[in-house]
Amino acid sequence: MKLQVPFLQLPLSFDAARLAAEIEALGEAPWRPHPQGFAGNSMLPLVAADGDPANEAFAGAMRPTPALQRCPYLTQVFASLGATVGRSRLMRLSGHAEVTRHADQGYYWAERVRVHVPIVTQPTVRFECGDATINMAAGECWIFDTWRQHRVINDAVESRIHLVVDTVGGGGFWELVARGRPHSARAAGGWAPTPLAPRDGVAAFPCETVNIPAVMSPWELNAHFGLLFADALPHPGLMATRQIAMRFARTWQGLWFEHGDRPAGRAAYRAALQAFIDEVRGPSQGIVLNNEIRWFNAMMTIVAKFAVGGDGAAATPAQQRAVGDNA
Repeated sequence: MKLQVPFLQLPLSFDAARLAAEIEALGEAPWRPHPQGFAGNSMLPLVAADGDPANEAFAGAMRPTPALQRCPYLTQVFASLGATVGRSRLMRLSGHAEVTRHADQGYYWAERVRVHVPIVTQPTVRFECGDATINMAAGECWIFDTWRQHRVINDAVESRIHLVVDTVGGGGFWELVARGRPHSARAAGGWAPTPLAPRDGVAAFPCETVNIPAVMSPWELNAHFGLLFADALPHPGLMATRQIAMRFARTWQGLWFEHGDRPAGRAAYRAALQAFIDEVRGPSQGIVLNNEIRWFNAMMTIVAKFAVGGDGAAATPAQQRAVGDNA
């Protein structure tokens, strides 16, 4: 999700030693290689589709995994966020390794915040986002702008372990964000994170059950286009691209009021979407966003792949090729 600042510290703090002890008790068996195979990166699934740690899907009913259910204080950390939780993990970065520079551009990331709670770390671990660099201390709670280019460098010998929670938020969560502290601001008088003391028992917290639309509503479609055009750098093809997108959005709205998300309308939606992709491909070539991603690439991964057909499996072959060729 795009934020106004690169990093924001939330007014919560946690007992990192207690969290580390719970994780240590799990042993090495639940840890898995990073899905993209990044050297020195491994993960331990905590919330996954159907609670299955082997299921890396972004869609489906999210549930705590068996490993999380063995960690009472860790569940209490989840509950303290006041958020509806999506896919979440422990992320381990070995010594002298890094998370390479990238921006999160897919549909999943457009509306989700990524919460970081450092559990095992060192002062030399650097988290870069945009033009800002910080060290997140053990037990702190941070969110950051995943839409900007970012990377993490661990130049120490020891591994770094963070709790990483993906969430669309919730009423309580956004109240925490409103009371947060930007990384560049000194703590104002009286600002201090509230410690969460461990207590007995496993805590319950809400998880996602709805995450991808069967058909994207015209209001969501316009919100995504708003982001893509607000972040587009000046380019000769920008005006034509915007006009094509506006015509497509109006066509989509008409279809929505005719069909809603009923299956009978899917063919009409797919035809309108394919016509838009074919028309916008040429004028949008060369348009780049502030985060260095090409406009067409971002549009395909945020809008086109998920506008109709649920998880993208029902996308037309042309759509699937376009996503693969430009990802």
